[in-house]
Amino acid sequence: MQPPVNVVILAAGLGTRMKSKYAKVLHRAGGLTLIEHVVRAAAGIASPEHITVVVGHQGEQVKATLDSSGVRFAEQTEQKGTGDAVLVCREALHRQKGFVVVLYGDCPLLSEATLRELVDRQATSDAAATLIITRLEDPAGYGRVVLDEQGRVKAIVEQKAATPEQLAISSINTGIYCFRADLLWKHIGEIRPDNRAHEYYLTDIVEILNRAGHNVAAMEVSNPAELLGINTRVELAEADKILRDRKARQLMLEGVTIERPETVSIDGDVRIGGDSVIGAFAQILGTSQIGVDCRIGAGSIISNSQLADGVQVAPFTSIADSQIGAGAHIGPFARLRNGNRVGANAHIGNFVELKNTQFAAGAKANHLAYLGDAEIGEKTNIGAGTITCNFDGEKKHRTRIGKDVFVGSNSTLVAPIELGEGSYIGAGSVITDPVPADALALGRARQVIKEGWATKKKKKK
Repeated sequence: MQPPVNVVILAAGLGTRMKSKYAKVLHRAGGLTLIEHVVRAAAGIASPEHITVVVGHQGEQVKATLDSSGVRFAEQTEQKGTGDAVLVCREALHRQKGFVVVLYGDCPLLSEATLRELVDRQATSDAAATLIITRLEDPAGYGRVVLDEQGRVKAIVEQKAATPEQLAISSINTGIYCFRADLLWKHIGEIRPDNRAHEYYLTDIVEILNRAGHNVAAMEVSNPAELLGINTRVELAEADKILRDRKARQLMLEGVTIERPETVSIDGDVRIGGDSVIGAFAQILGTSQIGVDCRIGAGSIISNSQLADGVQVAPFTSIADSQIGAGAHIGPFARLRNGNRVGANAHIGNFVELKNTQFAAGAKANHLAYLGDAEIGEKTNIGAGTITCNFDGEKKHRTRIGKDVFVGSNSTLVAPIELGEGSYIGAGSVITDPVPADALALGRARQVIKEGWATKKKKKK
């Protein structure tokens, strides 16, 4: 039986090269913050109560981001280096046996499979620790890993201190370790800030363990992109692209057609059913779920919404925090803001905006309408130019429209108001009072014609 695993994720730094007022680990790639990606990978080798995130700069925001994950936290009050960051966990973890895996909150591409292999390697060796290394064609700027004849880690040399021979080494230090817990907590306190920055570097633990008669094994990962640490906005964009490419590939292999996949943005938590088609430059974000046989038109943005089977979203449509029933047609150029529920086979056309509205099955609003805080009944037709006046300057009010209602073009419905089932609203009406079922309501001034008025006006010029 494999010994228990504790994971320590270092996430206390600001990340000055990001040139940001926000902590580096709170920046987003592939739809999640960097720290969320790392916690999810860590969850593949340890339960949440055995994952400790070391926080410092903007620690409360980091905690809030991970609030639902169940992980634990340790605080590094002063950012005095990676060795110090691990050391702050010793009191809480030193009595626990097994292994300690050290990760970094700015490495969002690290896979669960790689972490499992790391733990398995350590579990089957006599080493005090196993270090992940990788090779780069251009290792400039990275610490070099010096291996002995048996392939064990002899030393980690920072570039500034490296000899010409060491600079020729292509193996670099990723900083990702799996330690024997007892040996880590026994020796971590021996790290000293004997460097220009006067910081406690975790890399020094290799020399300390070797000096104590132990050895450190190396595990090489062939794909260096998986180990990309984010330090700049350029690297953040690279990570985002990799994550989104992975997601698009996964969906296509599951039976989703993506037109011009290099142009779309699909977040990692999105789910899309088979035989759906995603148009070029579409964005599908957050926790959106899309059924089978749907089509999302070019340039459309779907965010945190649920679309049932067979939904057709025409190009350049925005849908956020809404639920769309089977077979509904939305767009083009429609906007569904928050809190909408659209029924099956409903039609919402170009330049129609919905907000907090229930739009029942078979209802239609095909052109140029604003329907806010409204309830639209089944098979009701909303004419072009219709608006619900839901805000009186202080409060929002609801408009309730029954089924089989016909609302003529350019109608203004002043809420709170109710239109009874089967009623008709004449075009151009301003409706301020309730309309009974099956009634016709007209609310417009009588037309006045003044013969010759225009001719007289022109003569005055």
